[in-house]
Order: sequence, then structure tokens, then C-alpha cells
Amino acid sequence: MKIRTSVLPSGEFIYGIHKPQFAVQNFRETDGIDLIGFFPDGSRFKSGLNFPTGDVEELQAEWIYEIPNPFPFRGTTFITRSRADHKATDPTAISLPRKEHLSLSNVINDWIKDGDIRGKTIDKIFNTLPEPLLIALAANSTDPDDLIRLANLSCKMVYDSQGKLPRALAYVKESNGRIKADIKNRLLFEAVANNIFLPDAYKNVMVLKPGVQGNSEIVGEWLNKEESSHVFEYLRRNSYIPWGHYAANMANDSVRYSIKDLTMEDITGMRHLYYQRTYVRTAAQLGIAPAVNRKRLSVLEMEGLRSRIQDALFSEKKRSALEFNCTLWGWNFGFDYTPSKYRLHASHQQVHQQFALIPTVISATCGKIIPFNYGDLISAFVFDYRKETGKNFFDCYIEAIRTNRRMDCDKSGERRSLVVYEDSHVMLFVPKAQTSQWELNIMTKDNIGNILEADTDARKAIDRAMLVSVKVLSAMGARMITTIESSKRFDTKDTDQRLLYFFLPKLPESPGAFSEAQLRWINGHYPEDFAAACRAKLPEAMQNL
Repeated sequence: MKIRTSVLPSGEFIYGIHKPQFAVQNFRETDGIDLIGFFPDGSRFKSGLNFPTGDVEELQAEWIYEIPNPFPFRGTTFITRSRADHKATDPTAISLPRKEHLSLSNVINDWIKDGDIRGKTIDKIFNTLPEPLLIALAANSTDPDDLIRLANLSCKMVYDSQGKLPRALAYVKESNGRIKADIKNRLLFEAVANNIFLPDAYKNVMVLKPGVQGNSEIVGEWLNKEESSHVFEYLRRNSYIPWGHYAANMANDSVRYSIKDLTMEDITGMRHLYYQRTYVRTAAQLGIAPAVNRKRLSVLEMEGLRSRIQDALFSEKKRSALEFNCTLWGWNFGFDYTPSKYRLHASHQQVHQQFALIPTVISATCGKIIPFNYGDLISAFVFDYRKETGKNFFDCYIEAIRTNRRMDCDKSGERRSLVVYEDSHVMLFVPKAQTSQWELNIMTKDNIGNILEADTDARKAIDRAMLVSVKVLSAMGARMITTIESSKRFDTKDTDQRLLYFFLPKLPESPGAFSEAQLRWINGHYPEDFAAACRAKLPEAMQNL
């Protein structure tokens, strides 16, 4: 095929195998052999191997599997055979270690007991630590005493009459009339406020209480007192996303700094606010918006509105009235700072999801342009695939997943599956070509291309699979996960495009460099083994769902 994809029209995956052997001419003019170490017996170790006398010949270099992504615009994955073979012996070893306990306060107390502190108090030591060490401690300490001290170093707080619990931040008014929190060190403030081990009373005062992060209006809410689940929908007016966006954040009385604390009711609430906002905004464009006055739509009301929208979209006249015709949805979970002041992930640890609508067309310097929508890339590819092969891409893709074969020729039926979890509506699976070493995907099995086409049961299935996905990844040790949605436009007639969610964890040793900038994704395990590792965590992830 001319199209670069790993999915063949026959419903199989295709990938390449590099089996390199090569000769290299030696252009070096000098020899710089030097002593680089000693062995236990005192004998020397020199760098002779680095300075060959002649040309170099490699008869059998490392095998590398090259797997085109199913979607060409997402690049290509390269798997190192030796590393993957090693992981294949025990897929459950694919995990990250749990964070170890770290307490500077305890260390200093031990110094005091041993008399090595020379009269300095713990507070004085914290006050004299250089900023990089403060930030490292704020991000990594597991001791609430450490974190409370750091919180007080980062900002000024007002305490209760007993001086035990913080009541609020201290605020100052600048000469221009602007009011702002009295924050002494913004980076330290963010690092400590996002540490799960900081007591909730401090989290609430520093970042969770409505208003402390700005004046964004709360325009929606999900509250289930029986399940202790509370979600606010914030409006981000002056957003980095054109036309503004909405953020479904866990409220300050439902703290969720850990995926293990996240419940099905939480996901249902956040997603309900997304569905509700999208349906009502779309209905307004079609002239069928319901009267909403400080009231949340019920699931039944929302489904009725969705059906009316679908009926209206059959009308060419009404479809052409859409000024916004597709969704933008994403979720960043996790936070970290390096001592060198590089922020590694989301702006906030607390669980939140962001969503918006994208315009159909906008003015440009010369005429008009169609604004970028990630799903359009899939739509264009699906069209080209059908044009070249005469087949629907997603039918072939699902067949390829069902009939998948391992790269290392292991015929074991249990260890060839890419599927982690599925029900009658959705499939949670490991893509053959992972763009993140631990990438998972959710795909609708029905012909559902966007959330307007998803009925109540389908939406519940999607929400449930989302929670399963992040619970599995969290159980394996993932602490930072980016999730994006890919959907088709509301007014397209194409029925092949499926609704997709990509879960992309960040791993400690995979920050992204020149390879990733070229869409070359380097991996050290077979996708089938990662799927097996995920399935091993499934019982833990499914508890209390």
C-alpha cells in the first residue's frame, strides 16, 4: 500500500524487522588509550576497545522491530529485540517502584539525638536550604511535617485561634489595586501544594478552595453526597484554547490526588458535565436547546436531548448552521517538578478534565481556514484508506487486533492478545505501535465517532473503561498520564470513524528527545507482554467499580 499503516486490508498487522550487519571505515588519526579504572586485584583497565586499529565490522547487530502506527501521522514505533525478549520472560515485571518514604525532619531529629546538629533547630535548617533542595524535598517528601514547613516557607497563611490549622491564604493589595495571594516562592508553592502527602487542610487553603486559583466562574456541578463525590465545572474564559474551555475539577471537599482514590461516581460526574455542556451548546446552535436555569440535566433528559440533536443533524439546513462542530477533550493527571525547575507534567495534581468546542471555520489572513481538530487527521486517513483498499479501516483494525500474532513467534494463545478489557460497547487495548511505552487505547466497537452518537449505555461503557485504564496504569506505578480524545465532526456523513481515547503515561527515563520529536517512538517490550502485565493488574483495578 502507498499509505503508511500497520493495518492491512486483510485484517493483519504488518511490521518490519531490521537485522543489521555493516562495516565502518576508520578515519581516526590518533590513539587516546588511557587508564579508566582498576580491578579488585589492582590490575588496570584501559580504554583500548574504544580505539580500534583498523576498520570495524559488525556481523550481527541488534534486531530492531519497526512498526508503523495504525495512523500514519502518529509516527513509528521501534522495539529493541533483546530488551523485549528479556521482558517477555516475566511480563508482570513491567512496573515502576513505589515511592520510598522520605523525611528530612526525621533525619534532622536523628542528628539532634546524636548531638551533631550544633544547636541549629529544624526550622532554621529548612530556612537555610538552597532553593533546588527545597523544591526536590517539596516534590518527593512523604512526611507531612516536612511539607507543612515548606508550605509556610512558600506562602503566608492565616491560622485558626489555636494556631494549628490554616484558615486561608494571606492576601496583599498592590499599588495598581490588584489583589493577589502573598506567595513568597511560586515554584515551591506549586511543588508542595501538589504533593499528595501534604495534609488536606493545607491543600484546601492553598489550591483547592474555589477562588484561590483565580476568578474562573463555576458554571456546573455534580454532587452525590451518598458517594462523597463532588465536581465543579469551571469556565476558563481567557484560555489558551480559542473560544475558551471548561474544566471539570474535583471540588475541594472531594480531594483526589491519587488514582486509587478516584471512584466510578467521580468519573461519571466529570464526564456528565462534559456531555451536558456539549449537548446543550450544540442544541442551542440547532435551535432546540432546553430551558436550563441553575439545574443539572438528568441522565434521561440528556439522552432525550441527544436524540433530538441527532434527528436535527439529518437536516442539511440545520447542519450548516453549526458554528462549532467538534469536541476537544483532554485529561492530565499527575504533577512533578525537578530541582532544576523543569515542570514535568500537568499544572495541578488534583483530578480534572478539560473540554471545549472547536469552530467549523474561522477567518484567516486570506479568506478562511478550518481550525485544527485532532480527529480530522484520522478522518482524512480513513478516507484515503478506503479509497485505496476499498475497505473500512476500523473493520480491518479490529480484525487485526483480534487475530494478532506476536513478533517473537510465540504461539501461546494467552500471550498474543492485545486486549486488556472489553464489553459490548468498547475495547481497551494495547496498540501494536505504542507512542508512549505504556500507551493504552479505548475504541468504540459500535459505529460511534463522537459523543453525540453515544447513547446512555455507550457513554457508561466509555466512562467505565476510562477508569479501568487509569486504575490499571496506576497499579503498575504510573504517576503522570495524559489522555486525549479523538472524535469526528458532528456534521460529517462518514460512518467509519470510531471514537478513540489515547492514554499516554510518562515514564521516568522517557522524557522525550530527538527521536520522539521525529515521531520515532523507542520501546523495550513487546506490546503483547504489556497487555499481559495490564491484565494481571485488572482484578486490583476492578475492585469497587
